[in-house]
Amino acid sequence: MTPRIAVIGSGPAGLSFARVLHRHGHPVTVLERDPSRDARPPGGTLDLHEGLGRLALEKAGLLAEFQELARPEGQAMRILDTDGTVLRDWQPDPDEQANPEIDRGQLRDLLLGPMDVAWGRAVTEVVPGGGDGVLVRFADGRQETFDLVVGADGAWSRVRPALSSVTPQYTGVTLVESSLDDIDTRHRDLAELVGDGSVAAYGVNRSIVAQRNSDGHVKVYAKFRAPLDWHPAPDRPAGPAQRSFQEPADVEAVRSSLLALFDGWSPTVLEFLCRGTAFVVRPVHAHPASHTWAHVRGVTLLGDAAHLMPPLGAGANLAMLEGAELAESIAAARSQDALHDLDELDELDDVVRAFEESMWARAGRWATMTLAGLERLVSDDPSQAVALFDDVQPS
Repeated sequence: MTPRIAVIGSGPAGLSFARVLHRHGHPVTVLERDPSRDARPPGGTLDLHEGLGRLALEKAGLLAEFQELARPEGQAMRILDTDGTVLRDWQPDPDEQANPEIDRGQLRDLLLGPMDVAWGRAVTEVVPGGGDGVLVRFADGRQETFDLVVGADGAWSRVRPALSSVTPQYTGVTLVESSLDDIDTRHRDLAELVGDGSVAAYGVNRSIVAQRNSDGHVKVYAKFRAPLDWHPAPDRPAGPAQRSFQEPADVEAVRSSLLALFDGWSPTVLEFLCRGTAFVVRPVHAHPASHTWAHVRGVTLLGDAAHLMPPLGAGANLAMLEGAELAESIAAARSQDALHDLDELDELDDVVRAFEESMWARAGRWATMTLAGLERLVSDDPSQAVALFDDVQPS
């Protein structure tokens, strides 16, 4: 028999899992709540690390295609003082491949490839323990049963409650995202400041980062310590119900609030906020670094659903590798001739159990590092952020 496997979520974790299974000829159902692949913007750029995200792409047989799309020059980083003084200006060597950048949308399309996705399938509940497998309930009233359900559905996972009562907790840091389009012709001064990669300025408990994406698009991130209800959207209550993000309708009110927070900074740096066309408010949440759960047959988690971390470059890389490793382990177990009939489901459960133990140990180390990194990047001593940058740059 062939185990019925479903992955909930079509982000980097879910698609890496599905693509590796697909490569090995094993069927998998990808369930995604978005009604289509282009239902919302895919997000900014990712730096894929050797041994993490790039290893996942190698397992999926996609490394060569990635290298055609990747932007090694995107590793460039310039750091400014709040008065605009250049503190660091790191340019990668032509052959530097430590952490090349790729747009999230390009990565999604690369991983999707020939696979089918069941779009518009919003999961409301996952119920393990049934005689016929794990029951998945959908918002439209339908339900399906699978032998393995993999939750790769992000910070506010609908799969996680089947395994754990832990929910993401606010870190005390809020990130406000904006963007600039066609920067090389419409904002040449800022394009020069960003260069091929990123520019960042760090102050007391706050920072502004601008990062180049493909096609002249630049993402701008203001990060600062604030209450969770710093700027609630008019149609949403303040507090935990805001969860991951909100898009305030009053753009100018958000802009004014941000400029007040960064009062006294270099006018050149503040131009990134002045020229942004829209804002998305993203309170930064995280799980405890020690988050684990008691194993439940037929259900597991990947990526942010399993170990939500501050967005410091590790989360997506870990998520992709986890998805690829789990899929590879399942494929290897199923290829053994000794597996037959119901014994195959027992073997599948053993594979998942072993994967979880490995994932928890590695994710715990990265979660500890990223939580500590967030404290250094948004601290009352901006020199800590500059020192952290020095620590992670290749020599």
